[in-house]
Amino acid sequence: MKFGIHAGLWMRSWSDDLAPILEAAADIGFDGVELSLLGIGLDRAADLRRQAQALGLELTCSTGLGADADPTSDDPAVRARAEAVLAEAIATTQALGAASLAGVVAAPWGVFEPARKADRAARAAETLGRLDGRLRDSGVRLGIEAINRFETDLTNTAAEAVAIAEATGSAQIGVLLDTFHMNIEEKDPAAAIQATGDRLSHFHVSDNDRGVPGSGRYDFAASAAALRAIGYRGWVTAEMFVVPGHSTSADLNIWRAIEADPTKAARNALSFMKRVFS
Repeated sequence: MKFGIHAGLWMRSWSDDLAPILEAAADIGFDGVELSLLGIGLDRAADLRRQAQALGLELTCSTGLGADADPTSDDPAVRARAEAVLAEAIATTQALGAASLAGVVAAPWGVFEPARKADRAARAAETLGRLDGRLRDSGVRLGIEAINRFETDLTNTAAEAVAIAEATGSAQIGVLLDTFHMNIEEKDPAAAIQATGDRLSHFHVSDNDRGVPGSGRYDFAASAAALRAIGYRGWVTAEMFVVPGHSTSADLNIWRAIEADPTKAARNALSFMKRVFS
């Protein structure tokens, strides 16, 4: 497995200068850094790729959609907008030299229409499925994130995310599982990982409070065993958001200091990840 850190741990805004973050991640010993494309476009990609390569880091990417780019919409123009936004994200991922793009890509954050869930899931699958050619040509795999009920109603569980991924008909579309979200939504996170199987394209870790893995009550040993059982050899990335008062913190509802020092949190996370997941 490869161990990564999400740059958002240190970021005050999604458009921050990433050079010091990449340097910190390399110094700590991570294999790679996950970049949010919410603040990165094609204009920054080549320079960031060079910076990462110079530090011996690989990059992965994540993104999220807004209501104006909703792949579940019954308005064809809005679905076309979602396809265009994701096509640009795929191009940016490729330009960064990354092969993994994942996140809130099946439905926008904060859109809840449970009475129309089945129809919306079908439209999401159809919209994402149209990206198959771009994904194959670019060598990028897209991961649909299963996130908690307070952020979406469409893909709360691994099973719901897998169902949409399979309905796309694309082998380039998989699932991102995150221990923070599984802690809320899955009765048995390890069983959810095993059921996801080879559709698992990316894996995020943080503890139940979104802080350092191993500092709370989540059962990481069981999840690590499940990853080994399905033969997962991809990224295990610490996605921690721990500092209040930043624009990025407000986006993730971080209202108190989860950890006192982000850099220390990153060091502790990597030490734990190597011990449990290697």
